[in-house]
Amino acid sequence: MVLYRENRGLSRFPDIVRKGFGLRQQVAGELASDYESELVSRARLSGHALTWPGLSVRIAKEFGFCYGVERAVDYAYETRRHFPDRRLLITGEIIHNPGVNSRLRELGYEFLDGGHGSTVAFDEVGAEDVVLIPAFGVSIGLLARLRATGALLVDTTCGSVLNVWKNVERFAREGYTCLIHGKWDHEETRATASRALQYPGGRVLVVRNLEETEEVAAFIRAGQRARVDAFFDSFAAAVSEGFDPRRDLQRVGMANQTTMLSSESLQVAEVIRRALIDRWGAESIDEHFRAFDTICSATEDRQQAVLRMMESPPELMIIIGGYNSSNTGHLAEICAETVPTYHVEGAHELLSASEIRHRPPHSGEMAISRDWLVGEQVEVGITAGASTPDREIGAVISRLLELRGIDAVEGGEPAAE
Repeated sequence: MVLYRENRGLSRFPDIVRKGFGLRQQVAGELASDYESELVSRARLSGHALTWPGLSVRIAKEFGFCYGVERAVDYAYETRRHFPDRRLLITGEIIHNPGVNSRLRELGYEFLDGGHGSTVAFDEVGAEDVVLIPAFGVSIGLLARLRATGALLVDTTCGSVLNVWKNVERFAREGYTCLIHGKWDHEETRATASRALQYPGGRVLVVRNLEETEEVAAFIRAGQRARVDAFFDSFAAAVSEGFDPRRDLQRVGMANQTTMLSSESLQVAEVIRRALIDRWGAESIDEHFRAFDTICSATEDRQQAVLRMMESPPELMIIIGGYNSSNTGHLAEICAETVPTYHVEGAHELLSASEIRHRPPHSGEMAISRDWLVGEQVEVGITAGASTPDREIGAVISRLLELRGIDAVEGGEPAAE
């Protein structure tokens, strides 16, 4: 089934609010109340580490809300303040964090995808409504559909995502197939794909991981001997309409979903580059391959921070963030290679000192691990995805203290270097 079908020639729309409403100071107190944490602030001032008798907590140097997420959430609160009496809608989750999205629902936002108990459908949107576009962005076709309603659109699309779109559009204009390292069903990837498909001859292929990339590389090397039916057995749902792999894999421009594992995105690009060299020769590679660094700096910073932690690892790691958050899942994957790692959505998953409910890396199923918090002095490492507010991180630390029978007010000295 082909998933990428977009209206063409609709990438530039006027009269969309993209810079907020100048109310940042007015909503600052509300944002602080909803998302900040005194415990996390203490940790930041203490070298990202605190210790109590029985528990030491180390937090990665880069964690939690990134600039793009802060901006999107800020705009959502500004919009509510600016339009206290208007119906506020959002196309889908503003970021992949259940707590933040639930809070927006409490503020009166209706989710057009039916999430969080919302009941307003797309065909009910009218000129008096205000529609928020999430940090992932939306496809060109959906943007055109929204604009046709006459509603005021508030665009919170992350700048890193916009940078990817700019490169993807350049690839398509120059006749290169856009090969995206990402998840074909992710909102950001679908929006990115639409940017290539607005151009005549625009083509898209999405690969999730190195295994799928190697399949594509093998097809490229095989040339006219390659089996098209086998290709579509693997990628039928991840290609644009009318995709012809023999034709469309001769010239490739690389892009990535900004929340993917940065090291893997670089490997994906190199595997495809080597395959094209093997097929067409090193002397002509510039005619067949394009790549620009479109890895989100915040995503990469958080991944590098946990890699540094793993050089002198704690006894266990807790990764905090939504289970549908790509960047959070990749943080768990990195840490799980070195220490016992538990990806949780929040403090409620820490069931007891002997049981924790979590989602293991590379698994779509929940698990309960036992005897996870034992020892006379336990050192716990913590990080969080770019969609996770400090308040949720602080709640996990508070729960750890509770499970260890520690008063949070007492102790909490900076951990020894």
